[in-house]
Amino acid sequence: MAEKNTKKETTTKSSKSKTEKKAKDTKSSEETNIKIPIRLFEYYKKDIIPSLMKSFNYKNVMQVPKLHKIVVNMGVGAAVADSKVLDEAVKELESITGQKASIRIARKSISNFKLREGMKIGAKVTLRNQRMYEFLDRVINIALPRVRDFRGLSDKSFDGRGNYTIGVKEQIIFPEVDIEKINRIMGMDITFVTTAKTDNEAYELLKSFGVPFIKKEVKSA
Repeated sequence: MAEKNTKKETTTKSSKSKTEKKAKDTKSSEETNIKIPIRLFEYYKKDIIPSLMKSFNYKNVMQVPKLHKIVVNMGVGAAVADSKVLDEAVKELESITGQKASIRIARKSISNFKLREGMKIGAKVTLRNQRMYEFLDRVINIALPRVRDFRGLSDKSFDGRGNYTIGVKEQIIFPEVDIEKINRIMGMDITFVTTAKTDNEAYELLKSFGVPFIKKEVKSA
């Protein structure tokens, strides 16, 4: 009888432990499934879409331009002489964007720059969806205010097809880069690719997101 009781106790204990494990697993899965709302994306849906529909007289929501992707490109000319410079640039670009960078290769050989076809001369990252909006938020509210003597972005860098590119001279404006560990200052190009058909629509879209453009001076007659 004593053996039977001990067996029953062990089985009940094992069943309890299994149920506790299942409960912990369900809690952990629920915690992992919790999604933090993306601030700029929620703002785009609630505020930017209605305002753009009103200002441009769109009849359908699908006509409203949106941010398609953000391309961050870092050209490293010094990598021709020293390949370690490119490795440093890739690490910094990945820490800034939070995504793995792709190596860019020279398409043509240019003797004046000692450049041969197939040489690794840059790195590139393409951001979409959640990471795109998070990066845009960091650029607007954290990185650009850290630029020395910043007075706003020019509105003349649109390409005529609704895309806008800004040039960053120093990667240290991003807090993800440790100033004490970098060996050289490197710049990058950030391109905002939108679905807008005109530059004016793209300008209003980026301005609504909070991109700090230089205010146009109204000349008095």
